[in-house]
Amino acid sequence: MAFKIAVASGKGGTGKTTFAVNLFSSINEHWTRSVQLVDCDVEEPNDLLFFRNFSVKSEKLSEQVIPKIDTSRCTFCKKCEEYCEFNAIVMIPSMQYAVVNKDLCHSCGACFVACQFDAIHETKNAIGTVTNYNIGNDLSLMEGNLRVGSPLQTMLIKDLKKNLVGEHDILIYDAPPGTSCPVVETISDADFVILVTEPTPFGVYDLKLTVDLLREVNKPFGVFVNKAGLGDSEVYEFLKAENIDLLGEIPFSKEYAGLYAKGKIVSCVPLQFAKEYRKVVEYLKKLN
Repeated sequence: MAFKIAVASGKGGTGKTTFAVNLFSSINEHWTRSVQLVDCDVEEPNDLLFFRNFSVKSEKLSEQVIPKIDTSRCTFCKKCEEYCEFNAIVMIPSMQYAVVNKDLCHSCGACFVACQFDAIHETKNAIGTVTNYNIGNDLSLMEGNLRVGSPLQTMLIKDLKKNLVGEHDILIYDAPPGTSCPVVETISDADFVILVTEPTPFGVYDLKLTVDLLREVNKPFGVFVNKAGLGDSEVYEFLKAENIDLLGEIPFSKEYAGLYAKGKIVSCVPLQFAKEYRKVVEYLKKLN
């Protein structure tokens, strides 16, 4: 059974992806080569940008089941509309009009149960792709890529996790930012969650929201501070008051930001930063 680590953040721009790809690299170097990086930020997956030599091993279309109403059989009783919790069905009996909004549909199947006249049939709607990459040295990265305009991030993340390829000792989920449903789905089966934050008022505010979420779903977690020295000490005071483990910190550095901009945050990590990632690896080893 793989040890699953989710990397999350309450807000975008804290350095979550930077941390996730470097943690992946550090685990590969100092713990086990049986590790897979899974990019669950399906609206804008960018983990792959930091691995130059990659090739596609497999790719599949991710599809949702969409009900289609056959108006020649439909009696327009509106039971399917009443059963739909997501308001995805619009029915106007006087006009014999019935349509399903695919962007609101969650493929729950309630309308199929509701219909007693065999007037609803399945169709498929593509919501994105799930791709498995070889990123060199037999290492694997998987990502979900949501169709532009689709609101079904959570559904695609579920499909991505269901279709993970191969057996690995460690899985790293790079979660979307925020605290909404896609984040909850990403962390749902995680054994440990690492929250990446920054020492700014916005960073601390969103960190508190994410901590509340993790406590609500009863997930063990620790915090990693990025851009240390940029703001104030509020984040450290919060961690101490709430008895939350500080796993490590990376100081604010224009040099490091430059490496990120050039896509070199994995291949050219400064030694002092690499030591911080190594500290996190040693912490995780004790949990496993």
